[in-house]
Amino acid sequence: MDIRERDSVARVLEEQRPSVVFHLAAETHVDRSLDDPAPFVAHNIEGTFQLLEAVRGYWGRLSASERAGFRFVHVSTDEVFGSLGSEGLFVPESPYDPSSPYSASKAAADHLVMAWHRSYGLPALVCHPTNTYGPFQFPEKLIPLMIIKVLSGDPLPVYGEGLNRRSWLFVEDHVDALRAAAERGEPGGRYLIGPAQDHSNLEVVEFLCDLLDRHAKDLPKRPSRNLITFVADRPGHDWRYAVDRKATEAALGWRARRDLASGLEKTVRWYLENRSWWQDILERRYRGERLGQPVTPAQDGGKLGRDGTVDAAR
Repeated sequence: MDIRERDSVARVLEEQRPSVVFHLAAETHVDRSLDDPAPFVAHNIEGTFQLLEAVRGYWGRLSASERAGFRFVHVSTDEVFGSLGSEGLFVPESPYDPSSPYSASKAAADHLVMAWHRSYGLPALVCHPTNTYGPFQFPEKLIPLMIIKVLSGDPLPVYGEGLNRRSWLFVEDHVDALRAAAERGEPGGRYLIGPAQDHSNLEVVEFLCDLLDRHAKDLPKRPSRNLITFVADRPGHDWRYAVDRKATEAALGWRARRDLASGLEKTVRWYLENRSWWQDILERRYRGERLGQPVTPAQDGGKLGRDGTVDAAR
């Protein structure tokens, strides 16, 4: 259903009687938000408001002990804090400085959640994960899109020179963190969730190419790195995201277990073994489109020494 349909959400809450609501419903793709911001405003802001009101009504009808144990876990993003330079980390107290319609809509949703906690006492908390990846990720995202394009022998579009940096969180580690937040997080708290390292987008794509060269049979083109094609950078492209995870690890007793190498290995194997899942999506819902145009040597002054592209994180 649509989370903007408050009555429908309220009906489900009464039927299911949850003790925790995890709010992960959102439009999440930066490129699409640049092309058409309206759905991001509608779903991420209006949708969060309607969901909060439905949950507030349900929570208010619980017994005192049930209200005390209830949690609303809002899943935000590290992108609400804007861009880091080559040094430093985001902390829970970092000021908001969103750069895209996507991150601005998520920042607005965060403020609504915290206002409902402070104004109405709703036991809500906010989690700020880094870039999540793994099995079942929709193909518009960087990692599944690059895997699928390598298997098809298509160019791999990478923004700019691929030097923008992100921290990558394997989906199972993310799930463990959200469960820990629901069980041990404090209402009104903010929790930054991510691994210790960040990597450039180009490093991630090159790593994927090497894994697919090793594990995939009958690739149309080898080596896969030759498919990398740099494209014009997108507007407002944040340079780097990285989070200080120490406070979250101490408060929740959680730590990311997978590094990027083992997470990507598992992800690549899953997409190779589950082609019917993503091929059905490509045939019926999404054709692998990306924004951005290829950068030619003439356009960039001959600085790019290869004929390729690396895409941004989200």
